[in-house]
Amino acid sequence: MKTVNFAAVDLGAESGRVMRVGFDGARFELEAAHRFPNGPVRVGETLHWDAPKLLAEIKKGLRLCAQKAPLAGIGVDTWGVDFGLLGARDELLENPVHYRDRRTDGMMDEAFRIVPRREVFERTGIQFMQLNTLYQVLSLARQRPEFLAQARTLLTMPDLLNFWLTGRKVGEFTIATTTQMYDPRAGDWARPMLEQLRLPTGILPPIVKPGTVLGPLLDSVAAETGIRGAPVIAPACHDTGSAVAAAPLFSPHSAYISSGTWSLAGVEVAAPVITPVTYAGGFTNEGGANGTVRLLRNIGGLWLLQECRRTWTDEGNVYSYDDLTRLAAAAPEFAAFVDPDAPEFGPPGDMPARLRHYCDRTNQPPPDSHAALARCILESLALRYRMTIENLEAALGWKVDRIHIIGGGSQNTLLCQMTADATGLPVLAGPVEATALGNALIQALATGHLASIAEGREAVKRSFSLIPYDPHPSEAWQSAYQRFRRML
Repeated sequence: MKTVNFAAVDLGAESGRVMRVGFDGARFELEAAHRFPNGPVRVGETLHWDAPKLLAEIKKGLRLCAQKAPLAGIGVDTWGVDFGLLGARDELLENPVHYRDRRTDGMMDEAFRIVPRREVFERTGIQFMQLNTLYQVLSLARQRPEFLAQARTLLTMPDLLNFWLTGRKVGEFTIATTTQMYDPRAGDWARPMLEQLRLPTGILPPIVKPGTVLGPLLDSVAAETGIRGAPVIAPACHDTGSAVAAAPLFSPHSAYISSGTWSLAGVEVAAPVITPVTYAGGFTNEGGANGTVRLLRNIGGLWLLQECRRTWTDEGNVYSYDDLTRLAAAAPEFAAFVDPDAPEFGPPGDMPARLRHYCDRTNQPPPDSHAALARCILESLALRYRMTIENLEAALGWKVDRIHIIGGGSQNTLLCQMTADATGLPVLAGPVEATALGNALIQALATGHLASIAEGREAVKRSFSLIPYDPHPSEAWQSAYQRFRRML
């Protein structure tokens, strides 16, 4: 088979990339056409995303990608929950607000005064996080009703970018499910619940499945990029949905951890699991490719280390992530732990000070060096992973047999080994660019170059080396886990 090429646009909360993904019928190959930074922009007291700048970077990347090879498709995926509002003339009313902005303070309590917390979970199956789209929209309804009244269409970040590329306004399934505004049992927006909260439902777009061909590029975009004829295809537009689509899972009982700014730890199931156990465990049922459900928990992830690194850089101490891993490896083990999901770690700011304060108020010795702080973060993540896996097993009634770590965090060798040691399970790390691969894999399905997700995963296995980490459980890890549980 002749190699076909797809452009996979993958936007994360720290960076973006446009990847050329080639597929010859048996193997995938990856090449970065364009990488660029991404991050919040503070305007007054509000954190925004610079959406027009992201569009400009995407068009630049597509132009560079097309210069390397003709494209058979273009797909966009991004992080979840954030959105843009379009007015009567389809104009963007304001730059999308960042999920770490404080506008949602108090909005969960406001929602639960009208619709009880347990009922919200029964309707949506989604983990409660202050940053969810539901609470962002509720904040607009309560704080800026006149602004919300101007909106004619709500589009999540990838849906907004797809609209700007094609002119088509739809909501892709996997990204819609992250909003806590979608009812997986009804297969539609949770309209009765939203109406109870007095939120507008007429602004919500029709929902389409992963693999939907949205159409060609707008003439203006085609002229800028030099791309004619390549369709824009909605992959799993939520980045984790695309990443899991490419995860070469060992068996139906394998778990995955999509590791990056966030750690998303879970399993792939056939239907939503909305039960008292998943409610108590803080799990979420997000849409997956091919009609599956990603039963997972969102965990604070490497955001804590990223923010420490940013603070230290501002102070004149410049570290690479490899530097921080080496420092952490040499630091004393099990000195102190933090809950990666503690609310005080959510907003940007002086993360080292917050970590030390957390340890102090939980009667632990505050880490006294950059190395000790880095180790504290990585050990805490590994212990949180173990707790999540155990809670998953309780919810499902079966044992996890292996953990696949995918995404950028799979390059952190220390965290991968800690995960194996903490959980007592074998770990397979890789591929690093799982999201771009899954994005292209779904495009290949849509264009008839692959027959199934399973066939695509086999091609991923053939294409990339996966690094195994054997578990070395110990009394020290067991003791640390008991301390961690008591602390929580």
